[in-house]
Amino acid sequence: MKTSASAARTRRRSHRSSQPAAKARSGLLASLKKQSFLLGLALAITTVVVYFPVSHHPFVNYDDLAYIVDNPHISAGLDWDTVGWAFTTFDQFTWHPLTWLSHALDVQFFQLEPGGPHVMNMLWQVMNVLLLFWVLRRATGYVGRSAMVAGLFALHPLNVESVAWIAERKNLLSMMFFLLGLAAYRWYVAGSQRKPNVGRYTLVALLFALGLMCKPQIITFPFVLLLWDYWPLQRLAVQKSAVLEGTLTEPLPPARSFWFLVKEKTPLFLICAASAVMTVLSQKLATLGEYPFSIRLGYTFISYVKYLGKAVWPTRLAPMYPHPWHASPLWQVTTSLLLVAVITALVLAARIRGYLLVGWLWFLGTLVPMIGLVHVGNHAMADRYTYLPFIGLFIMACWGVSDLASRQRVPAVVMWGASMVVLLTLAIVTRHQLNYWNDNVTLWTHTLQVTNDNYIAHDNLAQLLMQRGQPDEAMKHYHTALAIYASDPSSNLSIAVYDHQHGRLHEAIARYDQMITITPDGPARAELFSNRGLVYLDLRDSAEAQQSFDKAVALDPHNYRGWLGLGVLAARSGDAELAIQNLRRAIAAKPTAIAYSLLAQALQQTGHTAEAQAAHDQARMLSKSGTPQAIAEGVLGQ
Repeated sequence: MKTSASAARTRRRSHRSSQPAAKARSGLLASLKKQSFLLGLALAITTVVVYFPVSHHPFVNYDDLAYIVDNPHISAGLDWDTVGWAFTTFDQFTWHPLTWLSHALDVQFFQLEPGGPHVMNMLWQVMNVLLLFWVLRRATGYVGRSAMVAGLFALHPLNVESVAWIAERKNLLSMMFFLLGLAAYRWYVAGSQRKPNVGRYTLVALLFALGLMCKPQIITFPFVLLLWDYWPLQRLAVQKSAVLEGTLTEPLPPARSFWFLVKEKTPLFLICAASAVMTVLSQKLATLGEYPFSIRLGYTFISYVKYLGKAVWPTRLAPMYPHPWHASPLWQVTTSLLLVAVITALVLAARIRGYLLVGWLWFLGTLVPMIGLVHVGNHAMADRYTYLPFIGLFIMACWGVSDLASRQRVPAVVMWGASMVVLLTLAIVTRHQLNYWNDNVTLWTHTLQVTNDNYIAHDNLAQLLMQRGQPDEAMKHYHTALAIYASDPSSNLSIAVYDHQHGRLHEAIARYDQMITITPDGPARAELFSNRGLVYLDLRDSAEAQQSFDKAVALDPHNYRGWLGLGVLAARSGDAELAIQNLRRAIAAKPTAIAYSLLAQALQQTGHTAEAQAAHDQARMLSKSGTPQAIAEGVLGQ
């Protein structure tokens, strides 16, 4: 009885002593939740305030038109045909069906007004900022440091491109699924203390796959998870990194061997392999031959250093930075390689600070798909490529500075003040950079000022000048582009069209012939054939025109100029039924006033009066200048 009574008194004392501790933990958690909510709210409001001007920005005449405005599958809105097309097309040299569907959904709600998609991009950025804050806080237990990383991510000027450019929706969407995948992985680890939780792992794999269907740049996700295992989850059975001193409310998971953790990621690596195959098929690596591997390898290390420089000092930013046409100086390659090697050695030596190693390898590793070793396109670097990799640098900076301040006993008020100064400075620079995207002429004029030998910027600026009725100025930029890159398809095509419009028909055909010989089969080559066919129409050479149009539609069944030309030839020859068939296919590829007007005449000839009137009405509605019927009669009479 005495023993029983003594035990009872012990339990009562233990219960009384545990009550203050429980209350303290409960109060701490409540305080942290409130603090996290307020910080999250501040991050969201700040991001909206800084990026709100994008709601008044136009479409960018580089990818936005091809992705949305001039894409009949997207500009028609969201329907089942668009869904089927999105999952089966390699248009724009990438397989990203979810990105296509998001653009189609924008059109469904906002038609072809750019303000709506711009606002959606801004809201996706807000979502990613909050997700990053939440993921880091849950994984590390640190509220302030996680908020600062999210703040840097929200306001760094290099992320302007991903938000202000509608076509870069793929960056925003893939990041969202990447961060959700990280959160799901922590949930999986927490629920797999004894045995793997298949349901939670399946969610991780699903989110990864969905992210790849937005943009394949997150293909390094399984490797990031291995880094996450080392820090902050500390699952790797090696000497522990510094014990987390945040406010984690869950115990750290049990340690595992490195090979166990690798084998655990096997399904994710298989998804990586499938995505790599789809990427190669979509891009076909068509431009690998333009830049030898030795040039690309040398510039890889230079790019890493340049990205580091832009992370610290984000100036002279542009939508794209041209690839150098020659090998980089050996001293630049050597110096860059040495700097990367030294930083790597330092973070390896400081393994006790696990965040340094993880942050640095995050930066190096997630940039690999875009660093240029496998080169597609004509740019060496792009600001949008840093959207994911810079998170690693932000982690290094925030945790490193906080640890240093803690050792030096810097007052918290000083740290908060310094953080606000940094974020305010970034916000000002970001708003300034955002202003360049407010107008396409301003954007490309600025790009020419901060880059060298940028023939794409010359092309895009020339296109705008043509639209503004300044053809002579536009031709200067097109010829400058050709002086930089003689095989530039855009400037060659534009000059050929200009020659055609100004009666220099044989010069136009010669330029088309030249470009056809160096352009691989595909939509670009089809466009050259169809344009050449239009020149032959003006020359009254029906045989050559027929051959050109036939090749155009064989290469690209959606080439509307090819079908339009075939419709004109059929109408000229008196075959109204064939003309109707070809013109309907032209309209299906791209509805135009001239196609509807020609169709109206062919239908009238075959006695389909009601259909002819409907086609004529469509022509009048689409016509911006001139009378469609007069234009059609002019084409047929040539």
